[in-house]
Amino acid sequence: MHRRQLIQTGFAAVTATSLGACATQPRQPVEPAYPIASDTNAPAYTADELVAAGSRELGIAAEAMGAAIERIFADQGDAPTAYIAGEEGAGAAVVGLRYGRGALHMKDMSASIEVFWQGISVGWDVGGNASRVFTLVYGLYNPDAIYRRYPGVEGSAYLVGGVGVNYQRADGIVLAPVRTGVGLRLGANVGTMAYSRQRNLLPF
Repeated sequence: MHRRQLIQTGFAAVTATSLGACATQPRQPVEPAYPIASDTNAPAYTADELVAAGSRELGIAAEAMGAAIERIFADQGDAPTAYIAGEEGAGAAVVGLRYGRGALHMKDMSASIEVFWQGISVGWDVGGNASRVFTLVYGLYNPDAIYRRYPGVEGSAYLVGGVGVNYQRADGIVLAPVRTGVGLRLGANVGTMAYSRQRNLLPF
């Protein structure tokens, strides 16, 4: 009888120890797939905020920037959750290349994050330009989701208020770059733009 009590006591101790370990062991966090419903509440920028920031970054009059912002808001029917301010260089002779660098801003981030982009295009397009770029970003709720490839159709003759505008779209995210700068770019092209954490020489 004494031996049986010892065995039962031992089993009880082992069981209690196992349960205690399970209760105290921290659960590993699971990364959610993007986007998720809780991600869709990022604060948006108003038109006035973007006109002020865009005219400052591009060095143009508020009236010109306001015309471009008004057109983009009308096209998208909503307000953007982020913007990218930067600069880029591009050139084309049927095949075009574009490289840029800027900073991504979101209202709920304590600081901006660096973004690089590079792209290739093919089309009826000749010339080159160096530009300041102010990109409105729609549908971005997690800053890391900006880093991907965006197919787009660029119409270089699409001018609003003296600045060029085009759209790039991927997985519910829409980018609307507003460009102004020196150089001449004629025609239209079809291509892709890849956004990355570091500069890449290859535009693919």
